[in-house]
Amino acid sequence: MDLKFGLYQQQTLKLSMTQELKQAIELLQYSTQELTSFLEAKATENPLIQLENTNIKYIDIRNDGSKKSRSKVKERDDKQWIDQISQTSMSLQDYLFIQISLKTLSKDEKRMLTQLIYNLDANGYLTISLEEAAQICGLTIEMADQCLKLIHNLEPAGVGARNLKECLLLQINRKADCPQIVKDIVVNYFNEFAEKKWKVISHELDVQMNEIQKAADYIKKLEPRPGSAYHKEQPQYIVPDLIVTIENDNIEVSLFQKHLPNVQFQKDYYTKMSAYKDQQVKHFLKEKTKDYQWIMKSLQQRNETLLKVGMAIIEKQFDFFLKGPAYLKPLTMKEVSQEIGIHESTVSRAVREKYIQTPFGTYELRYFFSAGLMKTTGEEEEQASAFQVKTMIANFIEKENKLKPLSDQLIVDKLKNHGIVVSRRTIAKYREQLKIPSSAKRKRYG
Repeated sequence: MDLKFGLYQQQTLKLSMTQELKQAIELLQYSTQELTSFLEAKATENPLIQLENTNIKYIDIRNDGSKKSRSKVKERDDKQWIDQISQTSMSLQDYLFIQISLKTLSKDEKRMLTQLIYNLDANGYLTISLEEAAQICGLTIEMADQCLKLIHNLEPAGVGARNLKECLLLQINRKADCPQIVKDIVVNYFNEFAEKKWKVISHELDVQMNEIQKAADYIKKLEPRPGSAYHKEQPQYIVPDLIVTIENDNIEVSLFQKHLPNVQFQKDYYTKMSAYKDQQVKHFLKEKTKDYQWIMKSLQQRNETLLKVGMAIIEKQFDFFLKGPAYLKPLTMKEVSQEIGIHESTVSRAVREKYIQTPFGTYELRYFFSAGLMKTTGEEEEQASAFQVKTMIANFIEKENKLKPLSDQLIVDKLKNHGIVVSRRTIAKYREQLKIPSSAKRKRYG
């Protein structure tokens, strides 16, 4: 009997610990929003848990940067607040409806125009065919075509186009000074132009390559997304979990928890309910007290782990926090896990959707983990991060002779001169990630 009882106790304890561990892991990987929702749910089901709301500091990740840059943004925003109101309060559809309201139109025309305008995407392109619009409105295709032409004459130029070629032509047709070669290229050689098969165009039109280059420069000044000025991207607000401060080259990292509700124990409720002699009430209080204690312990473990991971990242990426993103080094989660004595999977959970505010902006913690490429300096070997290599590639291409742009192989050679050995395939991959076209498409002709 004793043996059976002992085994039963051990199994129950193991099951309990596994459940607690599972819940603790969940808390660790929760984002700020997820953790807040979890605590709110717990407060609803546990009367011993009281949440005190606090003010939340939000950061717009599109504009976040150094304190200096943020102050400049604020100053510029203060001066241009009237412009911002006018720009953000009117949609493309609103602007078009204002213009057509000044015209004398029949009921059918108004109905068709409304259908077409509401089927423009954020860039101002028509997303519905004339046949579909006519069928929906119960009108003729000729009516749909007539109304679309009316939209084509509205502002902004190019609105209502069904593809990029038509969008550019709508703008070109409004420009009296547009060179004939520009019209010829867009009308007859648009695909060849886009694929930069300029020698074919040069031969067909019997013009020099530098004339095509001038036409290309003219086309680049046109607006490929005429509706984009009326479609403002919504700010993506985030809250940092860690904040880095630097003073006299000394780096400090601290938890930022003002965004989370403060968890308090409901002493008054506990005292009141403890007066009851009912065993069910006592059991209820015992379980809810354990639940509260587990939450507090798990939050403490979460904070300690997050702080340890943050400190390890800062130690490994010290130059980044002092000098900026160009000094990001290769780093793996395994290195951090070994540094602070926890499992690699725990590091992965800890950095999930967590952010750190630095003098150079607010970054996701995963940003600091970058693959390493072999770098040979003299007789020593070290690692160069993928970020560093991408930065070097971008700098090489920015400074290249546009008449003789660098091929991927030449970039390989230039990196080799800096002690970094990478393949041409890797260069092509990084270049594509940077959205930089090939050397053939970067080449200028005069």
